[in-house]
Formats: sequence, structure tokens, C-alpha cells
Amino acid sequence: MLSPTALSADSLFHTLYEMFSHVPEHRPMNVDIPLADALMSGLALFALKEPSLLAFAARRAKPENLPRSYHIQHIPSDTQLRTILDAVDPAHLRPAFKHLVDTLRQARVLQELRFMDDYYLVSIDGTGYCSSKKVHCAQCLERKNSRTGEITYTHQLLGAAIVCPEQSAVIPLCPEPIIKQDGSTKNDCERNAAKRLLQQLRTDYPRLPFIIVEDALSANAPHIEELYRHHLHFILGVKPGDHQHLFAYVQTAHELGLTHELEVTENGVTHRFRWLNAVPLNASHPDLLVNVLEYWEIRGDRVRHFSWITAFFITKANVFLLMRGGRARWKIENETFNTLKNQDYHFEHNFGHGQQHLSVIFALLMLLAFAVDQIQQLACPVFQAAWRKVGAKCRLWERMRGLFYDLAFTAMTDIWRALAFGFHVAGTIIIHDTS
Repeated sequence: MLSPTALSADSLFHTLYEMFSHVPEHRPMNVDIPLADALMSGLALFALKEPSLLAFAARRAKPENLPRSYHIQHIPSDTQLRTILDAVDPAHLRPAFKHLVDTLRQARVLQELRFMDDYYLVSIDGTGYCSSKKVHCAQCLERKNSRTGEITYTHQLLGAAIVCPEQSAVIPLCPEPIIKQDGSTKNDCERNAAKRLLQQLRTDYPRLPFIIVEDALSANAPHIEELYRHHLHFILGVKPGDHQHLFAYVQTAHELGLTHELEVTENGVTHRFRWLNAVPLNASHPDLLVNVLEYWEIRGDRVRHFSWITAFFITKANVFLLMRGGRARWKIENETFNTLKNQDYHFEHNFGHGQQHLSVIFALLMLLAFAVDQIQQLACPVFQAAWRKVGAKCRLWERMRGLFYDLAFTAMTDIWRALAFGFHVAGTIIIHDTS
């Protein structure tokens, strides 16, 4: 079992630097800036929540905290950083995500995210993070305006994160880029990206018992068969408008008295359930049977309706848990994508597009920095103390960044201690240069 210090920012940054040191070098020998230094500089850009690469480059050498906290010995300029990272194969960053999860497992912290005793919920959803009408590369997706013919170039990814209804922290897994594949002139799509993502999940984590939670777009026969092929459980949203045959079957069964129902009122909220096991997914796939759960949340005059299909046999004993697992899907949007977009990670800012992989590499480095923050939120007491003391995350990042660039610290943990417990500067020396 690892010690708690293994989950501090300093330990995680050291681990990531070591992981980056194993990324194959794509440049000629005798380079001035090691690839690991370039990758770690990109990670530091996002860990420090800089608004742009120029802002990071303008003050990257003051004081010596970048070498001390991020182990960077040769800091590239903004142009050098973009040039070096553009040719890095994104697949080489996947082991870094896996290593963070393995570290959580070894420290016995990952088990705090367990669901239904032994499982882990993995919420999956797609999002865009780069869009331009001018800047593009061979991997960009293209959206053509049907009226004007104008083309918008975009980058998207299919994200995945381990989530838990009882925890606000999420652990991002390596996403799957939704980009034009090598040699293809056609746009990639979320369905094809999902096939690649599920395959990679099972390759990276062959023994982890996952429950995949997704929205109604994933509740189709090919995707469900893919989930079964990889031995993955699932809770998928369904909608009456998109799954008419399924809901008509359940309604007929209800009229015949064949459905199961449960209603519980707690703290002024009524939870109403209706479920039916072994329901044909649709008319085209009558042999593909799923279990259907409907849920109504009633608060006074406000009624909200949710519905899912699952591989789990539904009973009174697990109906509440399945409902909570299904509703945890939103954490990939609110706790992951919206956090990256609205809490100073600047997810939709164009830090650099490049001609090969730069846009994807920056997105992966941002998610790795986010993963470090989430691990600290989950398991680092000194980070938690600093967060409680300062309050909102945006203020925490602002004060952390101010200390990082104004004072010399031996480690990032010392900055969290300073914010949590206070500090003072022992003396001040002012040098007046008259030259």
C-alpha cells in the first residue's frame, strides 16, 4: 500500500515526468530540450491555469519553481513548445492516465469510488474543444453550412471518467479523439470513437469491473453488443421519442399488470419507480433483451421523469442504486467538461493547433493536469485544507499562481500549506540597479 504522500501534487508530478521520459523521441539526436521537459511544460501550463501559452511563456523563468515543482530543466519558448509537441503521437500519453489510476488503486483510494459494492461507474460522453473557420489540419472534422457553404473546422473527443454519486471528485480516463483517421477523407463519429474507447478500456484495465453510463444516443443495438463483447455492464438513458417500440412494450405490460412498481416518500420528495425485465430493445432486434427502469422524482408540483435500460436484473433491492448510477452520468458534463470550460482550465481556448497532433496533445495534457487536481481533491489533506480556507476553486488557483510566481518554494505542497495555514516573508531585499 502506498503512503498518502504518493497522492500529493509533488509526487504525482514527479511520476508524470518519469512517464514522459519514456515517450519515444521523434526528433534527431542531440536536441537541446528533452521531450519530457516539453511535455511537462505543457502540463505545467494547465496545472497553473494559465489563460494562454504567451502568458505562461512570459513568466516561466520567475522564480525557480518550475524546475522544483515540475522537474523541468530546459523550459521551451512558446514556439518551441508547439513545434516539439506537434509531432508527439497522442497514444504515447495513454500510459500516464493508466498509471494515475493504478496509483489510486495501490493507495486504496480508488475503492472510495466503488458503486454497488464492487463496480466502478464510468461515464462517457463527447464534447468539442476547438473550433475555427480558418485554422485547420488534416485531422479536423468539417461542418459545412448548408446555406452559405462555409466550413467550420472542429476537434472533438469522447471523454470518460470514473464517477461516484457520493463523491464530487471524478477521475478522468484517457479520452478517445474524434478526428479524421489517417488516410480518411470522411469525418470520424462518436460511434466509431466509442468502439475504440471501449477496446482501450478493456486493454488498460482488464480486471476492473466497470459499469458504463451514457446518454440515449448510445442505447442502440450495435453499441450494446459492443459493451457485451467487452464484458461491460451498462446503464444507458433512453427516451420515448427515440425508443417508441421499447416504451410501447412497457406500457402494454403495465396495462396487463406485468410491470413492477415502487413508491417511497422521503424528506418531502416522492420517488416513484416502474420497471420491467427482459424487454426487446426494438422491433429490429427482438432477441436483444434489456431491463427497463423508469423513475419519477416528485417535489411538490415539480415532476421529473428519467428512464434507462441496463444489463442488471432489476429488483426492489437495487432499484434505488440503479437510479443513482444512471443519474451520475451528468458528472462527465458538469464535473468534467463544464469544470474544464468554466473553472480556469480554458478548455475551449486555442493554445495551439499545429499541423499534426498539437491540439490533441494539449487536450490530453490538460486532462492530466485536471486528473492531478481531482486526485488531490479526493485524497490530499493539505490541498483540501487550502481549498476550504480559500473557498472557490477559481480563487484557489489565482492565489496559488500568485505565490508560485512571486516567491520561491521547494514544493507545490508548501504552497498549499501557505494558503491553508498562513505564511510570512522573513525579510525583503531591494536591489536598485543604476546601470
